Amino acid sequence: RGLIPYGGSFLVFAVYMGGSLRLSAVSGLGVVYVLTHDSIGVGEDGPTHQPVETMASLRAMPNMVVIRPGDGNETSGAYKVAIRNRKRPTVLALSRQGMPNQANSSAAKVAQGAYILEDCSGVPELILIGTGSELNLCVQASRQLTAMGHRVRVVSMPSMELFEEQSPAYRDSVLPSTVRKRLVVEAAAAFGWHKYIGLDGDSVTMGRFGASAPGGTCMEKFGFTTANVVAKAKALLAA
Repeated sequence: RGLIPYGGSFLVFAVYMGGSLRLSAVSGLGVVYVLTHDSIGVGEDGPTHQPVETMASLRAMPNMVVIRPGDGNETSGAYKVAIRNRKRPTVLALSRQGMPNQANSSAAKVAQGAYILEDCSGVPELILIGTGSELNLCVQASRQLTAMGHRVRVVSMPSMELFEEQSPAYRDSVLPSTVRKRLVVEAAAAFGWHKYIGLDGDSVTMGRFGASAPGGTCMEKFGFTTANVVAKAKALLAA
């Protein structure tokens, strides 16, 4: 009951909001932060406006929930989680560019942090893990790899924090410990993802600052294409 405080800006400017973000987490306040333009997809504004390390720094903050939804369905679920999250702040990291709704995406499953978006028959050889605008790349790559005869699972992981709060049994059902070939796709720093990809996994992530160019050009320049995800996946499968 009562008022729900919220604020918004570009995601990259969370660094200027650091004191407020941290104090709301320390104080256990249910603030909703709507932070948009969440990747190099921002485009021509260039590296000053393109968050690379920002997601990792927010995810490292105790008592903070960070959600990066992959389509409209997940975005509606993310807002529902944020509004109900009254004892800690929530960051909604939203894209600038439009994203297609996935056939199997779920607003309700956002609350679980991660879930199986698309699956194969039998035990998967490879798990593709995606967030935000890169989730669609995982879906498209999975379909190509499946056509090549590979068994691939696609996992949407909008929130690490919410996923870590699930039971060990649920977490293992989504990311079985026996499936060690995993590929994360996120247009941000890889820091923090290694706990999910392990020693045998890989990532398509950002290891440098971005560039000033149209969003699609930036994505292609830094390897966020279906072709590159497929190539990385095939290299993992061949290892």
